[in-house]
Amino acid sequence: MPKATYHHGNLRAACIRAAMELLEEGGETALSLRAVARRVGVSPAAPYRHYPDREALVSAVAAVGYRELADQLAAAHPSPSTPEQMASVAIAYVQFALERPALFRLMFGEPCDRDHDERVAATAAVSLYLREIVGRCFPEADAESMATAIWALVHGLAFLHLDGKLDARTPSAVADRVSAAIQTLLSAARVGRASDLAQRALPRRRARPAKSPA
Repeated sequence: MPKATYHHGNLRAACIRAAMELLEEGGETALSLRAVARRVGVSPAAPYRHYPDREALVSAVAAVGYRELADQLAAAHPSPSTPEQMASVAIAYVQFALERPALFRLMFGEPCDRDHDERVAATAAVSLYLREIVGRCFPEADAESMATAIWALVHGLAFLHLDGKLDARTPSAVADRVSAAIQTLLSAARVGRASDLAQRALPRRRARPAKSPA
């Protein structure tokens, strides 16, 4: 891999590029400020001007990952409103994990600076996108709870495929499995919602007046 190009005044961007390269080449363990400095071709102290510690660097890289994930989800469908469209977004999520495994693991497995503005904004954008999907598909559901359930399912599927617990050898097999899981969850949610509404619509029996004592 060629050395990351550094131009005066653009050290921050050069550090991120170098970090992404190191991550793809050697995983999370290859990522350090010293390794980034070597890759960029600057002194070991130079990256500290922008990243006070490894956690700050990891947060910056994670922010890039979340933005790329958001772009991939939006490319699958910008505003899904049906189970089929939601399934296509779920497939894109799992595919991102399989295409960028080191980045995906860093985004969700490495400690990050929760006060890092770029990371907070990037994760908020993904969360908002998911809540908006739920709002369109289930306007009467608790958006926060439903979004959590869907994310938990899709995120779990991503790691089950990454860790080899589910067959990920062909994209079509992955897509079929993810789509079936999403459709099953959404169908169950719709059935449950319909049953709840039906129960509420049933007329309540009026209590009979107590008989007067003889």
